[in-house]
Amino acid sequence: MNREDLEQVLADQRKELLGHDRSRLVARVEEGQVHLDSTLAQVVIGVRRSGKSTLCQAAVLQSGHPFGYVNFDDERLASLRGEDLNAVLETLYALNGDFDVLFLDEVQNIPEWNLFVNRLLRQGMHVLVTGSNAKLLSGELATHMVGRYHAVELFPLSFAEFCAFHGVDPADKTTLGAGLRQRALDDYLRQGGFPELLTEGASAPEYVSALIDGILERDIRQRLRQRSVRPIRIVADYLLSVVPTVLNSSALGARLELGRAPNTVKTYIDHLRRAYLLIAIHKWSRKAHLRIRNEKLYPVDVALMGGGRQANPGENVGWRLETVVLIELLRRHRPFNDEVFYYQENRSEADFVVCHGNNTLAVVQVSADISKPKTRERELRGAVAAAKATGCPEATLVTLHESGEETIDGIRVPIVRARDWLCAPPR
Repeated sequence: MNREDLEQVLADQRKELLGHDRSRLVARVEEGQVHLDSTLAQVVIGVRRSGKSTLCQAAVLQSGHPFGYVNFDDERLASLRGEDLNAVLETLYALNGDFDVLFLDEVQNIPEWNLFVNRLLRQGMHVLVTGSNAKLLSGELATHMVGRYHAVELFPLSFAEFCAFHGVDPADKTTLGAGLRQRALDDYLRQGGFPELLTEGASAPEYVSALIDGILERDIRQRLRQRSVRPIRIVADYLLSVVPTVLNSSALGARLELGRAPNTVKTYIDHLRRAYLLIAIHKWSRKAHLRIRNEKLYPVDVALMGGGRQANPGENVGWRLETVVLIELLRRHRPFNDEVFYYQENRSEADFVVCHGNNTLAVVQVSADISKPKTRERELRGAVAAAKATGCPEATLVTLHESGEETIDGIRVPIVRARDWLCAPPR
């Protein structure tokens, strides 16, 4: 690619970045996790279309640093190879002058990009990277970057961000404010938090189906070098129709009649997780080696449940609320290296146990409706059992409509409406 054409592409990309209408964008909590003064590459990861590029653009523009920007997901740059990256850098300097921050978008499209990034880090450049999770999160990244990166995990919009987009005040204590938040929550549980579903007015089933197709083809099939995406799609469609679910890959392979070894199904599921279509948590145990067994799978966003089929009001609302609460727990705790487990022991169950090492930080039980005495007693019993077993002095019960507090066997159990719990300030 000659210098004149490269200049034109990079100038076009910068003009496009600076010309984006940001008036409808909402601030993302994860912006504060991007440290552009760090000596480590800042690598933003998450499911496709969760807003990774937009987050990086906001972080760069708000930093005030002079910066260079290149988006490799551009057909005009398709012929570039690793040996061309220095020419790209030189052209960026020619266009922009000196800069100390470089944002590389969809960088995985360039072979040996990691060697280029490592060299820039040694030279003191601050580098921000985003792209395909299948390649950014592979073992090769950890090997080649040798710990010289900081991962920022981005999920689709949180409920608080969903409220902000729709102009709903998450802190309004009036009757009107509470009603608007509840209405927003009802919409969020059906629609989910993919930004383009809000900003582009896209049809949810069509959008999600196309998103899943893109992930399976570009992030999984090509990486596995398989002829057909069909067996991967069969596994993905089935799991997205039954989540949340405890995984048994051997039984799953037999049920779907794939005619493949259990390890193949495990490989598919592992790549569905790497691509962030699915999130897995483990069963809580005091023994570390037992914590890696019995995975429970969730979608990364409720929009994916049922493969994107638009839910009717009230349909699977309990599972949807449970999924939303899990993703919020991950959003709040993973940046601090906390882990989220589920609890199941002696016929008692609790949805989530949050731990930092061997210390239990929280027990969270989720139940959409506890108006029936038997349901209320069962959910409270499970929450208290988990708190006792894990050494936590209290447990929280998140519901759709009820609030209050119980104390059982010395364990305090606040009962909190989801619309309030989801809008609580992060730790």
